[in-house]
Amino acid sequence: MTGTLTRPELTAADRCDRCGAAAQVRAVLPSGGELLFCGHHAREHESRLRELAADIQDG
Repeated sequence: MTGTLTRPELTAADRCDRCGAAAQVRAVLPSGGELLFCGHHAREHESRLRELAADIQDG
């Protein structure tokens, strides 16, 4: 089977891994893990996530 895996849309049940607020951003790490962030924490950690070559997906 070939193809691209698609991640489901964020829902109201998805929470920020830092503070528990509603998640607005998913950061998929090259290792396969993912982190969810509210807007505030996404902006705070954006530069480091880009250094790690994370795929940053809004909403």
